Amino acid sequence: MDPFERLRALGFDDRDARTLADHFLDAEARGKAGHGMSRVDWLETLDWIDPAARPRRELQEPGFERWDGNGALGYLTLAAIVAAMLADPPAHGRVVVGRRTFPTGMLGYWVRKLAEGGLVATLTATSPPRLAHPDGGPRLTGTNPLAIAIPSSDGRPVVVDVSMGKVTYGAVLAGLADEEELVPFGGESAHKAFALAVGLQLLVDALAGEEHGVVLVVARPEHDPVPGFRELARGVRLPGG
Repeated sequence: MDPFERLRALGFDDRDARTLADHFLDAEARGKAGHGMSRVDWLETLDWIDPAARPRRELQEPGFERWDGNGALGYLTLAAIVAAMLADPPAHGRVVVGRRTFPTGMLGYWVRKLAEGGLVATLTATSPPRLAHPDGGPRLTGTNPLAIAIPSSDGRPVVVDVSMGKVTYGAVLAGLADEEELVPFGGESAHKAFALAVGLQLLVDALAGEEHGVVLVVARPEHDPVPGFRELARGVRLPGG
């Protein structure tokens, strides 16, 4: 059974099943198996999914919005947020906070859509505690990825998407890594990744509350730095290529 049909079997309507399937298939195509079809397997094990739930926008101001997942999967909440930003872009910039927004999937997927729509975007999200201090102790933060996308006049945005973990939890779910490998990346410099994870964790917690959430910043670009940067890189493969 293809992913669309499997998601329909879980109770999602055609629109939401297609949104989810497109995300998972894109992850597979980009070699991100931990965010690909293994996530359909994972969703099939969860007993708290409510396919009928719909995210809602709680607050809308010129430079700030707050959304509530309202029981919907984080993927679908982010899909709704991204669609709203593209339909009504900010005059200059906007901060968007999503509370009760989990799981969110491959963050680069979402910021790429915004960049393809002409917006600069940066996005971070929290998840269950998986990373401990490099010196040991309890798990304190999620892997807390950070994604940044910059649009370009050449039609190829630069998309950076980095988890603070040596491996992602998705890689564990997909059987590509062991849970013991869920530590801050960087070896002897792992304290730097841990510091970023802590900062992102507390940023999202401060704005979105105790449950897992997201913080998105979108803005209209004032310049187009990407073509010049590609020339400077002289053929080096850049993120998101």
